[in-house]
Amino acid sequence: MKKIVIICSIAIILTAVLLVSIVGVNLYMSLSVSDSIYAPEENVPANDYDCILVLGAGVRNGQPSDMLKDRLITAIKLYKNGVAPKLLMSGDHGTVDYDEVNVMKNFAVEQGVPSEDIFMDHAGFSTYESIYRAKEIFKINRVIVVSQKYHLTRALYIADELDLSAIGISADVREYKGDFYRGIREILARYKDFFKVIVSPAPTYLGEAIPIVGNGDITNDKTEEI
Repeated sequence: MKKIVIICSIAIILTAVLLVSIVGVNLYMSLSVSDSIYAPEENVPANDYDCILVLGAGVRNGQPSDMLKDRLITAIKLYKNGVAPKLLMSGDHGTVDYDEVNVMKNFAVEQGVPSEDIFMDHAGFSTYESIYRAKEIFKINRVIVVSQKYHLTRALYIADELDLSAIGISADVREYKGDFYRGIREILARYKDFFKVIVSPAPTYLGEAIPIVGNGDITNDKTEEI
């Protein structure tokens, strides 16, 4: 009986330590980048931004989800206002049947953005990989990241730790289904990526450089060269 009590006590202590650690990491991450997140209606700080990075989200039947659509609309407005000369669509195109980035590019083209100004990162399988590849593959030094605010905290923290100068523009224009679940998942993702950036492992795929200053059409349908 005494042994069981000791084991239970240790388990409770370890659980409490883990919870405090998770809360601490989330608080630290949020405070460290809070000044770099802007609402769409706010004036974006002047800088020589290389591009606007749109982080991918779900697509279905060739159409962006509400969350992704709002990211795209926000990014396109920034582009059309001359905030940055290029768009980088980064998302999951890991299989033939699931393709976020072409859906994202097609949406932007339909909204009047020239195809050559839109790059696609077919191997943006996670926030970490999207940020890592933006710097290493697309040779981006200064970037505007567009996503919902809850997501920008982690994205900007990763960018800062990878020495990529970044600010975030939130695309929160409505309520989204699954926000509670998404929030819990994000808390855990921040904790995971807090330690991941310390090690800074290479992403799933690397390859030859595709400088963002070139023609975005070079990334069209070249998933085999990722």
